[in-house]
Amino acid sequence: MIFLRRKKPLLLGIDISTAAVKLLELSKIDSRYRVESFGVVPLPQDAVVEKTIVNVEAIGNCVKAVVAQSGTKLKHVAVAVAASAVIPKVISLPNNLSDDEMEAQIELEADQFIPYPLDEVSLDFEIQGINEKNSDLLDVLVVASRKENVEDRVAAMELAGLKTIIVDIESYALENAFPLIADRLLEGGAQITVAIADIGATMTTLNVLHNFRHVYTREQAFGGKQLTEEIQRRYGLSYEEAGLAKKVGGLPDNYLPEVLDPFKQALAQQVGRALQFFLSSSSQKGIDQLVLAGGCASIAGIEHFVQQTLNIPTIIANPFANMSLSGRVKPINVSNDSSAMLTACGLALRSFD
Repeated sequence: MIFLRRKKPLLLGIDISTAAVKLLELSKIDSRYRVESFGVVPLPQDAVVEKTIVNVEAIGNCVKAVVAQSGTKLKHVAVAVAASAVIPKVISLPNNLSDDEMEAQIELEADQFIPYPLDEVSLDFEIQGINEKNSDLLDVLVVASRKENVEDRVAAMELAGLKTIIVDIESYALENAFPLIADRLLEGGAQITVAIADIGATMTTLNVLHNFRHVYTREQAFGGKQLTEEIQRRYGLSYEEAGLAKKVGGLPDNYLPEVLDPFKQALAQQVGRALQFFLSSSSQKGIDQLVLAGGCASIAGIEHFVQQTLNIPTIIANPFANMSLSGRVKPINVSNDSSAMLTACGLALRSFD
């Protein structure tokens, strides 16, 4: 079982998305963090499909490449599985159980809500605290995921010569990183409801936090790959050429009105739809602030466009805003990829739990 509880200092945060492997190493002096190592290496197409690893060897090779690129010497890592790959449930247990009794009782309870045989899942738990209604009970968060979701990530790290210490959940890693962006939020993030829309290559993940605690996750198929494919189709480029042109520019004059603007409109609509799903399933009356993250958040002016379209105060995630950088980290690289590094930040912060 490798999930929420095991912690060890000096961890690399390695985030495996559908498009890239992202690596981050942090240090801490007093209350300030410093970026010691940083790297982003693109993944081959279809190595990860809808956040499921399809090609472990390809992932391992990219992890090896990003470690070399970053120059890090660390060998212990924290990785994460998607929230959609995890079954979470809070159960209440007597607070006088021994550790062995608690584990046995959790396995009995888990067998009731997990739709797979227990020998096919990785199972772990974290004590949340005393039950609000009954002080004789403890609330315990139980999480389960199919073993291959965990084992494929561990195997990919091993191929790169790394040892996995923590397998987290992306939504919890994001919650861990949330304080890094709080000083740019209304009321410093306290007592407000914040939605973080992480728009990656193929998936958009909406995470909602209220008063710094994660309360909701939803994933939907939409991402920057659609823009890349439209550039490819419209201008007769290869997929790689289209991806490069999207980043560095040089496309014809009709790119903005005919390709990029419709994509921005579709992006805003997708985020708006995800927010409506949340509000329809929640007692929350609204979203106080929206944070855009992921590769698509680097589109120039996208926060203003989304804010005007959805009428919600909107900012771009930058977890590095108050961090210093080591001499081997290039500021331009951190700046270019900052919005896509929230999960990696949350994982790297496990070094300081």
